[in-house]
Amino acid sequence: MKTLILVRHAKSSWEAPLSDFDRPLQSKGIQDAHLVSSNLKEELPKTFVIFSSPARRAMETARIFAQNLSCPLESIIYNEDLYTFEMKDLEEQIRSINSDYDNVMLFGHNEAITDFVNKFGDIFIDNVPTSGFVSITFETADWHDIRNGKTRKVIFPSDLRP
Repeated sequence: MKTLILVRHAKSSWEAPLSDFDRPLQSKGIQDAHLVSSNLKEELPKTFVIFSSPARRAMETARIFAQNLSCPLESIIYNEDLYTFEMKDLEEQIRSINSDYDNVMLFGHNEAITDFVNKFGDIFIDNVPTSGFVSITFETADWHDIRNGKTRKVIFPSDLRP
C-alpha cells in the first residue's frame, strides 16, 4: 500500500515585484501552515519522505511542516519538476517515485493538486486551498501503478479556525 499526502503551498505574497518562482509566504500563509501542520500528528504514517517544489512559497511551507513534525530540514527532497500547475506533469512525477518509499508528503501547486486529488481520490474537492492537506491511499506496491485511491483525510485551515 502507498500513502500520498498532498499539501498545497501556503498563501504567498504578491507585494514585491518578484517572479512567480520567488514569491515568499505572507503572514497569513505562515500562520495557516503552522495551524495545519500542528494538527497532523494522528493523521500521519510513522515514517514518510518529503518532496517539495523548489519554488520559494512551497519550500517555506515544507520547512514549516517539517519543523512542526520534527523532521530534519535537510531530509526534504526538492524536485524542480514539481514546480508545475499541470496535473499530468504532477502525476508523472508521482508515478516516478521510488517504490521503496511507501509514504510520501508532497508540497506543490494548484491546479495540479486539486486536479490530481479529484482524478485519484474518491471525494470530489472543488478547490484545495492554500495550506490544504489531502491524504490518499493506493492499494499497490509501486507508485507507477497508482489508480483509484481512497481519500483518507482532508484538512483545510478553515476547518481548524474557531
